[in-house]
Amino acid sequence: MKNRHRPKWFSFVKGILRIFVRRPRFIYLGKHIEKSDEPSIILSNHVGASAPVLYELYFDAPFRFWGTYEMNSGIIEVYKYLSKIYLYKKKHFPRFLSKLIAFFICPFVNIFYKGLNLISTYKDHRFRQTLTESLKTMENNQNLIIFPEDSSDGYHVKLKSFFSGFAVFANLMLKTGKDVLIFCSYYRKKDRTFIIDKPIPFSALCGKNFDREKISSEMCKKVNSLYDVKF
Repeated sequence: MKNRHRPKWFSFVKGILRIFVRRPRFIYLGKHIEKSDEPSIILSNHVGASAPVLYELYFDAPFRFWGTYEMNSGIIEVYKYLSKIYLYKKKHFPRFLSKLIAFFICPFVNIFYKGLNLISTYKDHRFRQTLTESLKTMENNQNLIIFPEDSSDGYHVKLKSFFSGFAVFANLMLKTGKDVLIFCSYYRKKDRTFIIDKPIPFSALCGKNFDREKISSEMCKKVNSLYDVKF
């Protein structure tokens, strides 16, 4: 199934990128996402830009990403985010080099993100907008791919912790009568493989009491465990 929730011009952009970016492997340890009866949430590590780009180019099930609002806010905000946060703080480039690289790549990154139909995420009261847009996305039978790792000090092979926004949204879905499935995914860069675990109903994670921090911690450990999976 092709992802039909992108602008038509974006297919041309992705076609060019596929010439240079090789297809990864997708290994499922359980049920395939595209065979689920209901849209699901996929939790994945980020690996810089690698996992998002490969998901966008080669993942067949319909989906939308969650992503920081700066990348949806125009070329100036994209430049600021790339130079001050992504390249400098997360990728650990020197400050001057971060600004230089950001200057040259931000027009292309801005165009790419315009095509993604990204759901903006926030760390304040505007997170309600994220929840509202995500509910609409699920109603349109699209999955959500979320990268919940705390990458404030860079990207790690073994993730340190997860932000809990995905749990807040899944709990909201549960209150509306939808027990969404959670898939944990790990992109293993060394062999270009996505390892996707069997799904877990959110209600099974909740138990009797909703504790978003506990759920986030458990899911972080589960994603990390996929790194060591052998086939």
